[in-house]
Amino acid sequence: MELTSPVKVALAIIYQGDSFLLQLRDNIPTIAYPNHWGLFGGHLELDETPEQALKRELLEEINYQVANPTEFRIDHESNIIRYLYYTPLTVKMEQLVLQEGADLALVPLDTIRQGQCYCPKTEEFHPIGQIHQKILLDFFESDLQ
Repeated sequence: MELTSPVKVALAIIYQGDSFLLQLRDNIPTIAYPNHWGLFGGHLELDETPEQALKRELLEEINYQVANPTEFRIDHESNIIRYLYYTPLTVKMEQLVLQEGADLALVPLDTIRQGQCYCPKTEEFHPIGQIHQKILLDFFESDLQ
């Protein structure tokens, strides 16, 4: 029996006040949380630190350069390790360039608690990924922002 290493991802909690920047993930069945709202970030590449991966992913996904993200926590599960960072959104939404995903939105905390968010592009409500919702609610309750 072959043991496989857990997948390692770095995710960004990007906030402005009581709202969080979320990505509407593409509707591709082979990706995690297709057609769900979730956090920006992605897989670590070989020889890449979690912080390097986070910075690279944010540049690739929304052309957002983060100087010093702060570690929130590390979540370990049997098949995945999530390195979670937080940083304020210091630019206007119009300055972000969505290069991956179906849409992006600054989502208020009340909407995150409800577990779904409306997307004007698709004219539909889409669920917030359950793990992403939990991370955001845990972060908000931590009073770190």
